[in-house]
Amino acid sequence: MSTFGPMSRAIAATPTASSTADEAQQPTPLVNEDWIAVAIGAAIILLVILGLRPAVPRFGWDTPDALSATVLTAENFSKWIQVGLLMLVPAVAGARVMGVPAIPFLLGFAVLYTVAGVAQVLAGFTGSSAVGLEYVIYALVIGLVLGQTTTLRRRLMEAVRAEYYIKVGLVVLGASVLFSELVEAGLLGIAQALLVVISVWSFSFWLARRMRIDEELATMLSSAVSICGVSAAIATCGAIQGDRRKLSYVSSLVLVVAVPMMLVMPWVSRITGMPDAVSGAWLGGTLDTSAAVVAAGELVSDQARNAAVVVKLSQNVLIGVAAFLLTIWWSTRHGSSGEKSSTGIGVIWERFPKFVLGFLAVSLVFSFVISSTAVSDTRSVLTAVRTGWFALAFLSIGLETSFGDLARVGGGRPVVVFLGAQAFNVVVTLVFAYLFFGGILFPVPTFN
Repeated sequence: MSTFGPMSRAIAATPTASSTADEAQQPTPLVNEDWIAVAIGAAIILLVILGLRPAVPRFGWDTPDALSATVLTAENFSKWIQVGLLMLVPAVAGARVMGVPAIPFLLGFAVLYTVAGVAQVLAGFTGSSAVGLEYVIYALVIGLVLGQTTTLRRRLMEAVRAEYYIKVGLVVLGASVLFSELVEAGLLGIAQALLVVISVWSFSFWLARRMRIDEELATMLSSAVSICGVSAAIATCGAIQGDRRKLSYVSSLVLVVAVPMMLVMPWVSRITGMPDAVSGAWLGGTLDTSAAVVAAGELVSDQARNAAVVVKLSQNVLIGVAAFLLTIWWSTRHGSSGEKSSTGIGVIWERFPKFVLGFLAVSLVFSFVISSTAVSDTRSVLTAVRTGWFALAFLSIGLETSFGDLARVGGGRPVVVFLGAQAFNVVVTLVFAYLFFGGILFPVPTFN
């Protein structure tokens, strides 16, 4: 929604032959990709608001019989196709503006959408959801396997565009991040989110630099750990104009580490007798994907889940603020030519990720402009569309990722930094969770 000093040269300065060839064949966009993503996301949202609302397909199943009776039916397949068409038409238009041939992109998109659908079906199994194996993990793993064992990436090169898909997905995500819900939840979640983000980001960046990791990767790692995982890494990469291969690396780390955390943390909260509100605030502040937060909260209680969602929502809202501040900070340190220089408005605007503006604009519109009825009526369709974009993005990340590249990056130092920062995050967030939600500084809030 969109993942390396000395370490960066392991990939950035010495790219693989295949990646160099692929990049050489990429057309020069006629319009900035960020603006195209904003336009596509806005077009889809407008169509949905105006009444183009296909029925949402079902992916949940618990037995083979349920799979064949509810998911693998002609009616459900038709719904899945309709959602795909709602995504496809604007996506092809955006690709043409970027100078990409329409037919190869369309065919590649159709193949990727089909494979992404398989990932969603696998994630829909109750056994998968019970252990937190969400669709993005399946999409990433499938992409990694296909990328290493087949020529699919080369054949579908025109359509394998992770950043393009995840930027559109993040714009659509703005429709579900409502400021009114934050106000209803109170200021405690926002206060915890701010303190966690500032402290964890600072520690992570300090640790990364001590481990001789270059500033670009250190910044992406720190944002991913402290704010909200892959989405924050995407926004940070856009703000600092980072290397997408580093973004792929960070995204892989986030998803791999999220799975065991998603299982272990609810278990720890239960055996220690942690209050539900504290448990939820802890989960929401440390787990790096929204789906993982919901899944982990469900393993504790409804109240824990709701508290986790409030805190995670507060961190999600900080994506735009963080991207803006990082743009100014990075421009101050590096300017527009890679050297330290004074920051001008032009430099900041050039580096600012425009899709973040789309995310914020959509969030404001859905919070304060359109009616609550329209928000409710469009939520399921926009959630299905957003899920589709993110599934495509992580499938593409898997296809674009080379195991050889990942193994060479920094001699394992980024993994050590990520794990160390995540451990710090777990401890610090637990302290803040008790302070804000455990009745120490404030009355224990109720999450219905």
